[in-house]
Amino acid sequence: MSAEYAESDQFRGARIRSSELAGLEIRDCEVSGLKIVDCFGNDVSLGGDFERVVVNDVDVTAYVEAELDRQHPTRALARDALSPDDYRAAWNAIERMWQATLDRARLLPEAKLHEQVNGEWSYVETQRHLLHGADAWLGNAVLEEEAPYHPLGFPTGGMPPEASAKLGLTIEATPTLDEVLAARRARMAAMRRVVDGLTEAELDRVCGRKPAESYPDQEYVVRRCLKVVLKEEAEHHRYAVRDLAVLEAGA
Repeated sequence: MSAEYAESDQFRGARIRSSELAGLEIRDCEVSGLKIVDCFGNDVSLGGDFERVVVNDVDVTAYVEAELDRQHPTRALARDALSPDDYRAAWNAIERMWQATLDRARLLPEAKLHEQVNGEWSYVETQRHLLHGADAWLGNAVLEEEAPYHPLGFPTGGMPPEASAKLGLTIEATPTLDEVLAARRARMAAMRRVVDGLTEAELDRVCGRKPAESYPDQEYVVRRCLKVVLKEEAEHHRYAVRDLAVLEAGA
């Protein structure tokens, strides 16, 4: 069985030389300054939020971002939103995008939508994660709801179990797609109401809360919080359609 390391700083600044690293997986980690030098192999996959990526002395950051924007135009709308109209346009595109993808997903058996591809979240788990993200950044931070967290929400993999339990999350639950979508649609409707009424003054308003207790004590402005919701929707849609293609091929 492969070794597992979690919430560890023992690899900070480490040097790994002349070692067998085939199949190594690094997930949910801070990797600024990571260097892979004079190594060899095939099927090397790199994914995440990187400000600069250099491959064999070639900065490929701009190319990768441009290609992702070409394949997934909604991510550019989400990332570049500035005005209230921009936020509305991005959310309009997100609603259309997910409806089309849901229609596609429903052509598969329900069991397929609970199936993980290459260890990534299933389609249902992705919907649960987006629910949780909107609960935190919209329901808690922007709307300051009394009970913003739905129990079916699915946090990032790095959240400790005790923190999830404190929020009332039932991580081990196995809800149906329709059960998750009922909560998702309610939260998306709340986002619709917010963007429909957006003004410049509201975008610049400082939120009375941070998204969750684990976040740093700093100023959270409405435009930043709503931008996180937009970007999460766009990026996780990219993952969802990637994995749906695999599930469709298998079906």
